[in-house]
Amino acid sequence: MNINDAQSIKQVSNLLKEIGIPARLRILLTVGKDEVCVCHLEAALGMRQAYLSQHLMTLRKAGILITTRDGRFINYRLADPKILELINLTANLLNVVLKDQQTNQANKRQCACPRCRQMNEVAVP
Repeated sequence: MNINDAQSIKQVSNLLKEIGIPARLRILLTVGKDEVCVCHLEAALGMRQAYLSQHLMTLRKAGILITTRDGRFINYRLADPKILELINLTANLLNVVLKDQQTNQANKRQCACPRCRQMNEVAVP
């Protein structure tokens, strides 16, 4: 990338701006390498659906998240897993440790989507 290429600089700046909001970072870390629904994110992050939806829409419009539909449930996943590498590299640069945002089993039990319900049925002995 040529530092005089204004368009390239603008693209990088926009990406960093879109993921730089703490709630969005938490969402991206929770999604991780999986595919999750909004109700799963609600349970995992303790955020209201309306608040989550605003951030999810922004991340989707920016091309950071992509969606699939499963009946009435919309599932989100990273468009490119390298975004996690960027987040972790930034954390390493700052000498901070990001907690694993993957949800614990208790949060999964609170989620009512078919995917989480199926995972819970498999996990229950």
